Amino acid sequence: MSVGDNIKKYRQLKEFTIEDLAMKSRIGVQTLESYESNSREPELDTLLKISTVLDIPASELVEYQTDHTIDEELQNLIGEVGVKRAKLLLRKSLDFSEEEVLKAMNLLYELKEK
Repeated sequence: MSVGDNIKKYRQLKEFTIEDLAMKSRIGVQTLESYESNSREPELDTLLKISTVLDIPASELVEYQTDHTIDEELQNLIGEVGVKRAKLLLRKSLDFSEEEVLKAMNLLYELKEK
């Protein structure tokens, strides 16, 4: 499932309307609709807001598959950054909560934009 599909699934499980989730997450209804229709991908901070309102880990929103095989995208990313660097990043990520990792990613994006 895509991020948008997961947002919609968990929103419906909580019996929230799209307006409810948008208001509680402090994002626009049209923006949320664009996420659920998969025409836009939410930023990491937005994913944190949505997951907080839905009371689920952010990883539940970004989980694309349920099996534990390495998908093609992950294989390509490991090939691009190298196995050694990928292992280092993954090992270090175990020391942090998911929220801390997402915050760190936001900081990295901000540094890159400067």
